[in-house]
Amino acid sequence: MKFKRKIAPEIKPKQNFITKKRLREDQINFDKLRSYRLDRVRKELVKNNLEACILFDPVNVRYALDTLNMSVYNMHNLTRYCFVPVNGPTILYEYFNCEILSKHLNLIDEIRPAITWDYFSNGDQADNQLLKWTNEVKDLSKNYFKTKKIAIDVLNGPAVTALNKEGIEVVDAKLILEQARVIKSPDELTCMKAAIEVAEKGVSKMRSDLKPGMTEDELWSILHKTNIENGGEWIECRILSSGERTNPWMQESSNKVMQQGEIVAFDTDMVGPYGYCADISRAFVVGHKFNDEQKKLYSMARNQIDHNFRLIKPGMSFKEFIKKSWVLPDEYYGNRYSCMVHGIGLCDEWPQIRYPTDGGEEGGTFEKNMTITLESYIGKVGGKEGIKLEQQYLVGENGLELMSHHPLEDI
Repeated sequence: MKFKRKIAPEIKPKQNFITKKRLREDQINFDKLRSYRLDRVRKELVKNNLEACILFDPVNVRYALDTLNMSVYNMHNLTRYCFVPVNGPTILYEYFNCEILSKHLNLIDEIRPAITWDYFSNGDQADNQLLKWTNEVKDLSKNYFKTKKIAIDVLNGPAVTALNKEGIEVVDAKLILEQARVIKSPDELTCMKAAIEVAEKGVSKMRSDLKPGMTEDELWSILHKTNIENGGEWIECRILSSGERTNPWMQESSNKVMQQGEIVAFDTDMVGPYGYCADISRAFVVGHKFNDEQKKLYSMARNQIDHNFRLIKPGMSFKEFIKKSWVLPDEYYGNRYSCMVHGIGLCDEWPQIRYPTDGGEEGGTFEKNMTITLESYIGKVGGKEGIKLEQQYLVGENGLELMSHHPLEDI
């Protein structure tokens, strides 16, 4: 079914300026990339007996329609969203006066101004705005989801209540989008390779510039700069620490001054070019000379990743993996990382596979063209330091294929 695109006309003549090609840009068929992802969303809707979804999460909006605008801002403000039906027009509800930003995207059939109802944006007019938004969704329902059941990924309480009062049932779109994003297309894999290359550029510079007297923040800023100047977008976390701050793990980058002989470890969590995530962890020693205890920790982390790498094959159940995974010694178990494996794509994605005592996902299966990371944190409970390593992989025909090629330390 063909829909007439209702998109704001150009507000100024075509501009002429010079641009620099992004990494691997010529290797990516963007039309195929976008069509593949939107098709995956629609197939998951059908699989779950749904006719449509409304997406607020900027990562989900990016996946479905490849449109972006103020992504981090819109993670905590409901000011930009999209409507994706199984049969009908895709509609982007865009932030004030920003329609022009997505006019080049031909999978978007219509762009409308976003109706916002949060207190920050509307103050004492929030209730009136919520009524307008509810009426808009009712209108969409009449035409595109007559079951009056809609999947939405992020929504506040008043909006859910308002839709329920109108007889519209809201279900969680998280499952829909997470499952849609699991299997990567060839163009997605090229995007991911570009993101990883940028991350590894930054990691190599961090290693070469590391010296006593630097603060953790100064070292961490190198990755941010490298990401932005190579077309990347943001970094999800600030997890970099040194010396005694590496145990326990998850401490954020600070103004601590790093000293000769200390471990410095970090997790990139980097959303790079084309919106894809490069998620690797590395551990260095200031001065690049490991002592015996640091070598022991590092070797254990490598052993965990190597063991789990050899296990995983297409068709292996998560339950079987958990049973056969590397056994973390008791004196380190209390400081274990939150998971052993997680999916990766536009950000950390399903599945997240935890340690045996921690519950979590057990029902799935590793499939060809999933992309995952293997995690290890080794730090004795009450110990001085710890080591964090993480590698990014493609689930290939015969097992895991390494996507992150920045070398681990030769100890």
